[in-house]
Formats: sequence, structure tokens, C-alpha cells
Amino acid sequence: MLEIWAPDGIPEVHAGDDLVALIADAFGDGLRDGDILVVTSKIVSKAEGRMIRAEDREDAITSETVRLVAERTSPSGHRTRIVENRLGIVAAAAGVDASNTPEGTVLLLPADPDASARAIAAGLRAGLEVEVGVLVSDTLGRAWREGQTDAAIGAAGVRVFEDLRGSTDAEGRPLAVTMPCVADELAAAADLAKGKTSRRPVAVVRGRADLVGPLDLPGARAIVRPAETDMFRQGADEAFAAGRAAGYAAGLAARPADPR
Repeated sequence: MLEIWAPDGIPEVHAGDDLVALIADAFGDGLRDGDILVVTSKIVSKAEGRMIRAEDREDAITSETVRLVAERTSPSGHRTRIVENRLGIVAAAAGVDASNTPEGTVLLLPADPDASARAIAAGLRAGLEVEVGVLVSDTLGRAWREGQTDAAIGAAGVRVFEDLRGSTDAEGRPLAVTMPCVADELAAAADLAKGKTSRRPVAVVRGRADLVGPLDLPGARAIVRPAETDMFRQGADEAFAAGRAAGYAAGLAARPADPR
């Protein structure tokens, strides 16, 4: 049986706060071996001092961007950029977010969410003497689907994939490519307990102890699809523009030289 709950009691987080201590105080002795904590990235960013002034948001998005995927401006003049950020994550605005932040500020994502997850997991394991895993989650949109869901952007002590390749389905047929991203599934499920406005930024998932292991398991960076297998690296308009430019350049190169 899978159990998920998110306690009250974690106060507003500020730069320099000890997240391990805050989480341990909130859960007391209620954690067990095999539990998986899902921690909202916002409190990690706040504790790590990743807050900036709101008027610097567009510059921050540019600074955090390593590749523009698509850019659109609405009739009202609102500019939306879908980019690949320094973590390899493709998201709107490079993950720079203004929700659940003090007025006049926005948050950058944690500098290294996998390292943040390892620090929290290591601290809880040492302080509470329980073998827990930690996921750091953030809200992301999805291509081809409306709405948003939480996904894992950091992981420590948790197997982010459940590799079913080589096994068989319920009808006995072999599974060739089935590899659920359980880290994302757990992050999304935990968000049902945390909510977006309830001020409960940490949830516990109990019932998947089989996914908990050493702290040096691959982190959430392993979830990011490599460029060589990414079939959709550009928005439609950007891909058409690149194709037209390439065709024009090829046409120029094929023209015979002017004999004059």
C-alpha cells in the first residue's frame, strides 16, 4: 500500500536556514527506513539564497539559458521563452519562478538539485538514523498537454527509473522499452498531498522502499534526455526558420560562380 502525507509545521524558509533540521522537526520520529521525502524546490532555493529581485527576471532567464527552444509573444505583449537551462531541463523561463515568493522577488532553481538532495538525505540519515531517499521537485509543463505537474529535478538515495526491460507483461509478452520514471511519478503524487497553496512544502511517500538505496545512485540529471536522442529540440516556428535558412544557404552555395 502506498501512503503519502505532508505535515504542517515547516515555517517560512530564509537564506541560510538548515533544511535538515526543519524537516526533522516537522516529522519528529515519524520517518521509517524506506520512506521517500519529496521536497519542493522553492524551499531549497530559498535556503540556498537563490532569490533575486523581480525586475531582474528577464536577465536571470537569459543568464540561466544555454539553448532557446521556442519563443512567442502574445497579442498582449507577454513574452514566453521555452529554454534549456544550466541543469539540462527544458522549461518555461528556465525555471525562474515568482509563485510562493515574497513580493517583488523571484526564485532561481537550486544550483545543483542532486547535490541539494544528497545533502538533505545524508543529514536525515545521520541525524535520525533512518535510511530515507530524497527527491527535489519542481512544477513543469508538458509538450502536447495542457496544465502542469510536479517532476523530480533532484534525487538522492532513490532509484529514478524502474527498469522493466526484459521482463514480461500480464499476458506474458516481453517488455522491450518499458522504463517508468518513478521519480517523476512520485513527485507528481506527492504534490497531491502538498498542494500549491497549503504551505506544506515536504511530503513523504511510504510503500516504495524497494526504490531507496545508496546516496550515490544516479540523480535526477539522469532523467534528462540526451541531445542525440531528442527528436524535438526546437519549436515548430524555429525549426521552419532554421530549415529555410539552411535551404537558402545551400542554394547560394550551389550557384555557379559569376564568370565576370
